[in-house]
Amino acid sequence: MRGVEPSTEQASESLAAQPENTPASDANVAETPSDRPWTGFLRAQDIVWFLLFAALAAFGPEQTGVAVSILTVLAVFQIAESRVAFFNAEAGNVVSIVIKLVLAWVLIAYTGGIESGYYFILLLPVVSAATSLGLIGTTIFIALACAVYLSFLLFIDWNQFYIPASEIKQLLLRVAILPVVGFLTQQLAETNRMRARSYRAVAEQLAEANRNLRAAEAAVRRSDRLAALGQLTAGLAHELRNPLSTIRTSAEMLAKTVPPDNAVAQEVAGYIASEVDRTNSLITRFLEFARPLRLRTEIVDVTTVVDRAIAQVERHSPPLPVSIHRNYSPDAPPVPIDAELMERVFYNLVLNAAQASPRQGAVTVKTRPADGGVEVSVIDRGAGIDPKHLENIFNPFFTTKSEGVGLGLAIVSKIVDEHDGKIVVESQPGEGSVFRVYLPLHHKSE
Repeated sequence: MRGVEPSTEQASESLAAQPENTPASDANVAETPSDRPWTGFLRAQDIVWFLLFAALAAFGPEQTGVAVSILTVLAVFQIAESRVAFFNAEAGNVVSIVIKLVLAWVLIAYTGGIESGYYFILLLPVVSAATSLGLIGTTIFIALACAVYLSFLLFIDWNQFYIPASEIKQLLLRVAILPVVGFLTQQLAETNRMRARSYRAVAEQLAEANRNLRAAEAAVRRSDRLAALGQLTAGLAHELRNPLSTIRTSAEMLAKTVPPDNAVAQEVAGYIASEVDRTNSLITRFLEFARPLRLRTEIVDVTTVVDRAIAQVERHSPPLPVSIHRNYSPDAPPVPIDAELMERVFYNLVLNAAQASPRQGAVTVKTRPADGGVEVSVIDRGAGIDPKHLENIFNPFFTTKSEGVGLGLAIVSKIVDEHDGKIVVESQPGEGSVFRVYLPLHHKSE
């Protein structure tokens, strides 16, 4: 360009006369989880940026004090921005790119304006936009970068100066390089982002598959334990029934032959009979657990079965000091179930929830349609279940109660499994538990 120096001085004067309009940095700087704390330790990319700006300051087109100062500010900002939480958000990215545009304009203005050898510094905000924003954002900042560079044409006194044709070609080349680099970088960054999303989706699928595999392994282990314990229980139950019957008959005969005035013998005979009855009841429960279930299914509105189970719990002796709330969905469809067996399931779950709840607490029973079936949730706000016990609560003979043999939830799980359903538990210690029973509309055998 011919005779540009006076216009450059005019541009410098007009720049000095303008008020500062640089956005203020965020005073509350927060660390991002992916970055190291600000301890003075530089990462590899920080060293690369430092060497680049040091080379520009030492060997760049112009080494004036103003140019070196602006390059130093750019270097510090480029290295520090990734450590500031605000600049890692989408709005922060935009602010960061605008700041780089402003600093690039100032540097070019003080080093020759339209003739400045530092025109390529505009690639910094363009590449930043391409790597952090989408196609629209990249296009906007490419246009802004071109406008920033071409804005220096406004400071030229066209009555005194002109641009030769050879330098017009160079000017157009300088402008053209910005969109070429910007769009190529954006395409590369978008490809990397798509690949990262694909890898993330695959990782999530693998994690879900691992969770399902662990759940299936746990179900198989539980089934194996149930089968082995069922066989053992059935054999023991049949072997114990005959001697228990003999003991009870002997106790009844003893009570009849002992003189009425022998209170101690009468009391002992009564203890024997009652303990035999209790043991017989326990054996009956063992047999119920061990023997295969024969379902007599019919299409039933599950809320009627739940209501009968709740009524049994409310008649419990001694009365339980809790209130039971019903939250039934009118959209829950009827399902094919054995009403008598499922009533036992809901009775056990509601009774356990009531016993786990604090005095004057509440238990909520909720129904809703789910995955082509019905889900019944029993929710309590008691002490919750220790996480280490969650895998074992449906195993037979496992219990955390001072009384009981731990067959209630094992039988519940077996009945639900026979209905091709599913039972899961969610619990937080100190917050309560949620037992969810899912019953399908169709059985596998249908």
